[in-house]
Amino acid sequence: MSASAMNSIDIDVGGTFTDMVLNVDGRIVQAKVPTTPYDLSLCFLNVIEVGAQELGWSLEELLSRVGMVRYSTTIAMNRLIERKGPRLALLTTEGHEDAILIGRGAQWIDGKRLHERRNLAAQQKPQPLIPRRMIAGIKERIDGRGQVVRPLDEEDAREKIHRLIDRGARGFVISLLWAFLNPVHERRLKEIIREEYKEYHIGYLPVVLSSDVLGKLGEYQRTMTAVLDAYLHRSLQIELSAMWDRLREHGYRGSFMMVQNSGGVTEIYKASASRTYNGGPVAGLIGARDIARQLGYTNVVASDVGGTSFDIGLVVSADVRNYEFNPVIDRWMVGLTMIQSLSIGAGGGSIARINRELGNRIEVGPQSAGSYPGPACYNQGGSEPTVTDADLMLGYLNPDYYFGGRMKLNKSAAERALRKLARPLHMDETEVAALIRRIVDENMASAIRKEVVLRGYRPEEFVLFAFGGGGPTHAAGYHGDIPQIVIFPYSPVFCALGSSIMDIIHVYEASHRFTVIEPFTGKAVIDREAFNNVVRRLKEQAEQELRAEGLNPEEALYTLELDMLYGGLIQPKRTATPGLFLNSEEDVWALYRRFEQEFSEAFSPLIVNLPGGVYIETFILKAIVPSHKVELVAHALHGPSPEEARKGSRPAYWPQISAWVDTPVYEQGRLLPGNEVHGPAILESEYTTVVIPPEMVYRVNTYGLGIMSHKKGEAIYADSHIRREAEVD
Repeated sequence: MSASAMNSIDIDVGGTFTDMVLNVDGRIVQAKVPTTPYDLSLCFLNVIEVGAQELGWSLEELLSRVGMVRYSTTIAMNRLIERKGPRLALLTTEGHEDAILIGRGAQWIDGKRLHERRNLAAQQKPQPLIPRRMIAGIKERIDGRGQVVRPLDEEDAREKIHRLIDRGARGFVISLLWAFLNPVHERRLKEIIREEYKEYHIGYLPVVLSSDVLGKLGEYQRTMTAVLDAYLHRSLQIELSAMWDRLREHGYRGSFMMVQNSGGVTEIYKASASRTYNGGPVAGLIGARDIARQLGYTNVVASDVGGTSFDIGLVVSADVRNYEFNPVIDRWMVGLTMIQSLSIGAGGGSIARINRELGNRIEVGPQSAGSYPGPACYNQGGSEPTVTDADLMLGYLNPDYYFGGRMKLNKSAAERALRKLARPLHMDETEVAALIRRIVDENMASAIRKEVVLRGYRPEEFVLFAFGGGGPTHAAGYHGDIPQIVIFPYSPVFCALGSSIMDIIHVYEASHRFTVIEPFTGKAVIDREAFNNVVRRLKEQAEQELRAEGLNPEEALYTLELDMLYGGLIQPKRTATPGLFLNSEEDVWALYRRFEQEFSEAFSPLIVNLPGGVYIETFILKAIVPSHKVELVAHALHGPSPEEARKGSRPAYWPQISAWVDTPVYEQGRLLPGNEVHGPAILESEYTTVVIPPEMVYRVNTYGLGIMSHKKGEAIYADSHIRREAEVD
């Protein structure tokens, strides 16, 4: 691999800030700029320019040395929220025109927050992205074995396509029953549309086939995945084309990759809109997993406090094991498989308000001030009190060193905003600021508790990775029962760093039902040749697409996962197979033992039901091209004194002792491995601030990472197994 190919730019666009990690010629540069929601290509180029200035280069000189740009974005989600997609038409099997309008029985709660679900009287199903008059039933039918039982009536199809065009259709989604088993009718309908409306016509109509988007069982989820892809296709294309053109104008000739929620990256030409949803938090979780392995941690809670949201994900047994098999995007359930992360509306821009219906209780979030106008202290027209205003009021943030001094904060504006809450509650501004901070920290701590405990884990066996611009500022308040907090020098841009170590991953799914173990007899009866043929077809498809991207299929790693279940169950358990193919009966039993182990770990060994039979429903093949990984470098330890990094002091309010204290302030980047900072203290860096309360201590380890823990009970074990053995001893 050439030197330029090893150089990369990784960008994560959030609701408030756009982050970048630049790897070039062995140097790592991090940068942040405010997100420009009206045109994301502006903040995209702005953050690259900041990185170029840091290196003392022009934008053209930097881009000429870079071989890859990886990008995670919120474009898809923003456009979906705004409902600014094109007018689409849906072609489906006659008699099933109302399927997506009826939806699922519980669709009214999909995408709703818990407090919204409680108000049953106000709940409604979402307005459909495709109204009923834009849906047409086509005379055709394929059965559950992929056999044509009613041939496609082409004249009927042409008539209905013309009718939908007259009603304003600017794109088509085609989703027919059982098309994932036999897509012949879907493909012919696309050909008919192309015959009627050519690609070179000004009114070119995009056509999305459900069998191309998602090749597995589930009519509603498959159709909605195709609908969302078609609905978001145009806006993504426009935004990404603008970015691509700007890169090319400045001399960039490398590849442009999109971060996907499956845990990998792919070329923009191969990315679908729904696969880009939630890419940023997934990138952070993948980065946390790889760094945890180097540090020897097995169980990690990855937490990202941004300006708009708080995202968490779990690393368990040194791997990312939690997936969403039918995730909800906005208000619609789709059939994609994505890495699971939890997001709540809590961040630096979260707005605090008084809920008079609940006894004048202060609530924080989920509404956010965003990057424009932003918190009141930004001096950009915002007037509502936010978490950032509270942090500034309490003395934790330096108004003259925010964004390294490039963005001055107005403390008087923050005080005026907080006064809106203080006066009705007969409190002063400091008390209100402390209360806002306590509430948002408790909201985040509660989210972590639920995510960890409800999955059957103990918080005491985890380590907390705190990143995002607000993670180090609030981690001491939301870590809860997790005994150790890890803070990175690159915490503010951790999601962008995560994308820099993500592999290129292509995912291929196909629904095929096999009986693995026969009920009652317990015999291995699976047709091994038919099983292997399914895997071969998926692998050949993967190899073909890798070659089309200029990648060598021989260098890829192929893994196979199966959705399996016992007889009598409805929901399958996804299981990683020991190998790709079944070549003997022993391979079949090895597959079953792996399924039984993973099923028992996820649920209980008490409900293993071998006499009920074992079945396969879906095949999932992943083609993985490994990327260059970031290696942590160990340094010699110095003494515990941090005085070389001391910048001075300033008054800060500490609720733990209910007092203002002249608090020492240190430059985070000047702390050396072996240094210890005892709270209360504040560490400043260009893009974040570490708040160390009186009861905690911050130690810099041999890798230059900050480890924050309570001053008492300092013997913390990275490996949960070691911890349990120590407790037993």
